[in-house]
Amino acid sequence: MKGTESLAYELLDGIYSTGVKPLIVEEEKYAYIKDPVFGIKRNRVVAETLKAIVRLDLEKNEKIIEKLCRYLVETQNKDGSWNEVHPNYNQPSALITSIVGEALLVCHRRFASDGLEKCVHLAKDFVLSMEKSPGYFLKSKQYKADHLNVDATCGAFLASYGKFFSDEECVRVARETAKHICNHQFSDGSYPYTVSKEDSAYLLDVPCIHYQGVTIYYLSKIDEVITEKWLHDSLIDGVEWLSKTQMDDGRFDWSKSGLMFAYYLSGAYAFAFSSFLYVSRWDKKYLENARLCLEILKNNVGDLCLRWEKDSWMTFPLSFPISLKTALIGSYPFKHKLFRLGYGLYRQMARRRYSTRIDDKFFRALTDVLNQKTSTIEPFANFPDLFMTTEVMDCISSF
Repeated sequence: MKGTESLAYELLDGIYSTGVKPLIVEEEKYAYIKDPVFGIKRNRVVAETLKAIVRLDLEKNEKIIEKLCRYLVETQNKDGSWNEVHPNYNQPSALITSIVGEALLVCHRRFASDGLEKCVHLAKDFVLSMEKSPGYFLKSKQYKADHLNVDATCGAFLASYGKFFSDEECVRVARETAKHICNHQFSDGSYPYTVSKEDSAYLLDVPCIHYQGVTIYYLSKIDEVITEKWLHDSLIDGVEWLSKTQMDDGRFDWSKSGLMFAYYLSGAYAFAFSSFLYVSRWDKKYLENARLCLEILKNNVGDLCLRWEKDSWMTFPLSFPISLKTALIGSYPFKHKLFRLGYGLYRQMARRRYSTRIDDKFFRALTDVLNQKTSTIEPFANFPDLFMTTEVMDCISSF
């Protein structure tokens, strides 16, 4: 295990020092991190960076930590929320509020700041107000479907809050949230992405390698607080499903992953690393899965992480049967399966190209022809992604 920890620390230290830290913009009172590709400032990126550098002491200059915290304090809305800042929209979000709230809770543990504590209390109130039914949290006004990974993220923040501040109500809600998620787990151990379809024409109740790891990562934070056997069993089943998608060389078999916009995301290896590592406390066999995830991730990191798992053009012919298998996952009409196949092949090409210029004209033309609506930006080339990078930092630093 020591070797895996050393590899994880070295990877994170390198990512922060050469990739993320040079992007920190310091002003007189606060500091933020500007996305080098999209030119936006995401609250989530700052929060995930803070969690990593405070947990592992990656930043020796506490002035920088203080200024990054102050930026989050300054950007909190009056209702306690933080906005999800995206190239296509900017709106309050329970998901982002939970992530930022957890980051400030981590910093409050370190610095015992009254100002941070006040922000965390407000964040807790907002997240609780976004619970639509037991365990089901609205991500935002725009995204109203029941996303299990969103529920898990909100539940994880409430569990951490409840434990730290001895708030039994928050712990109770976190327990209900975990139960809600586990009740929707498929018999094979996978968790669906959504269990309602308010946001789109189709229900996205398909397994996804990336979001399997995301859901397990946040469920494990709830498990640390409530320690219920049914949750342990669910996590073990979830990780076993994830292990069955991992090949001997550490790469995932993406033909088993049915969510197209999360297809081949490099961050999947970071979430899987944390998932395997957590469940290894009950079964040591998953330590090797975790180590292999780090090896693959390392190959997809320059200064920043690539958006998608890279590959060579030599293997491109093999991507056709892989994408076809993916397209056939789920109960969808033929036209939508055709769109899913086109989406998969588009991603197979894009991840093998490289550019720092975002151009998604080809993808938008494809969606127009097939009369499909998407909310994501889909450039026709792989790129260094700050958003993915700080997700990776957050996950791996939790070891």
